[in-house]
Amino acid sequence: MRQHTHPFVPYRPDRYDEAEMLRRGKDFVSFLDRRRSVRFFSDEPVPRACIDLAIAAANTAPSGAHFQPWKFAVIGDAETRHRIRVAAEEEEKVNYEGGRIPPEWRAALARLETSADKSFLDVVPWIVVCFAEKSTALPDGSLRKNYYVNESVGIACGFFIAALHAMGLSTLTHTPNPMGFLTAICERPGNERPYILFPVGYAAADCEVPDLARKSPAEATAEIPGRL
Repeated sequence: MRQHTHPFVPYRPDRYDEAEMLRRGKDFVSFLDRRRSVRFFSDEPVPRACIDLAIAAANTAPSGAHFQPWKFAVIGDAETRHRIRVAAEEEEKVNYEGGRIPPEWRAALARLETSADKSFLDVVPWIVVCFAEKSTALPDGSLRKNYYVNESVGIACGFFIAALHAMGLSTLTHTPNPMGFLTAICERPGNERPYILFPVGYAAADCEVPDLARKSPAEATAEIPGRL
């Protein structure tokens, strides 16, 4: 029996035979491979409970020291969503039209046909902004430093996206740069910084996405030979 100085509980994850492991893995890959980032949304209402479930899924992500350094700001108010659109477009116009995006970046984005137009932010029923907590305010007013913040928040956002996809919802990892206006509009404290803006809703009936191919497993894998 191991001796611990802090509370531990038993963990016995499900195990499967090889055939079932492979079947489940293939099904999961097929499910995720159907996910696409969307810029054409329906204005059809989405239950708030779906957003809460996606955040609950994000909360299951691993994090440095289990400090969970994220906060999800949920915006459903049309006026606030419009304020976010206006502010995002102001920054994006500088990016696309003011030369802040270098030529090689613009060339990379060309096949996606993105622009400074972020009208979808007025269409979606929800905007969710994930904030990364550089530190966390404690009940006594002090700040606790967080660790591996970018890594932890990135994984949580991935879980959030997967959960939305599982519910038949679509989103986009929108990162207008700079994003300081989100701190002001969402009235978040200085120990948080905006990480990703997620428009959340149903894909429009006439939605289109770029015709892109993903890396194959072989392209994404580096085999490291063993040594005797």
